[in-house]
Amino acid sequence: QVQLVESGGGLVQAGGSLRLSCAASGRSFSSYAMGWFRRAPGKEREFVATISRSGGSTLYADSLKGRFTISRDNAKNTVYLQMNSLKPEDTAVYYCAAAKYYSGSSSPYDYDYWGQGTQVTVSS
Repeated sequence: QVQLVESGGGLVQAGGSLRLSCAASGRSFSSYAMGWFRRAPGKEREFVATISRSGGSTLYADSLKGRFTISRDNAKNTVYLQMNSLKPEDTAVYYCAAAKYYSGSSSPYDYDYWGQGTQVTVSS
């Protein structure tokens, strides 16, 4: 079992940056592919990015390529999401998730464990 705790959200002006962190407890963090999703008010949950177990492979939502970067530090049991050039439409609750059996998936159904989310608000 993995427990995930996100941090790093907050209020930022458009054009600014934030780095989200997701700390995992439990064993074998490196055996999980990790992902970030978000849910904006009134919208469905949306895939943001995912990273393989070793960190050697990443996948991003097309609309976010070039602005967001996912990374992980297996020694620290942490996955990160660096968000640059933020826009008001990036406002959402951001969730990290862990997948035991799938890697490179953009489907939330392939993820087994979820954090509680962290709010990101981008003002115009």
